[in-house]
Amino acid sequence: MSNITIYHNPDCGTSRNVLALIRNSGEEPTIIEYLKTPPDHATLVGLIETMGIPVRDVLRQKGTPYDELGLGDPKWTDAQLVDFMLQHPVLINRPIVVTHRGTRLCRPSEAVLDILPQPQQAAFSKEDGEPVIDSQGNRIGKH
Repeated sequence: MSNITIYHNPDCGTSRNVLALIRNSGEEPTIIEYLKTPPDHATLVGLIETMGIPVRDVLRQKGTPYDELGLGDPKWTDAQLVDFMLQHPVLINRPIVVTHRGTRLCRPSEAVLDILPQPQQAAFSKEDGEPVIDSQGNRIGKH
């Protein structure tokens, strides 16, 4: 059993890049396709609390019923926003990665590097060709 869990959407390029970065560290994570197997209330609340970010930061707007439901309105409480995410898992931003070093919403995908327990083992470029890891396994660009 892996010590890394990714809440993953295989249709999302960022999520695929994060999964590839995890694998580039030599780890095979537990993959939860959260659109098929959404987290329960306690799990979602726990993930948000562990990430230490506002509930609104976990809401995904693009390609979701966010606007249709009027979720930009400040009248919604955190508890109500969590309920919307449970009713419509597509509203949960992704990917969320859990390791013993922390829990992160990995946007941009390089954010996962801060919580991976093992270093990168090889060069890595994102799907769009942007280099992220050099041939020595070191992060390219800003840290």
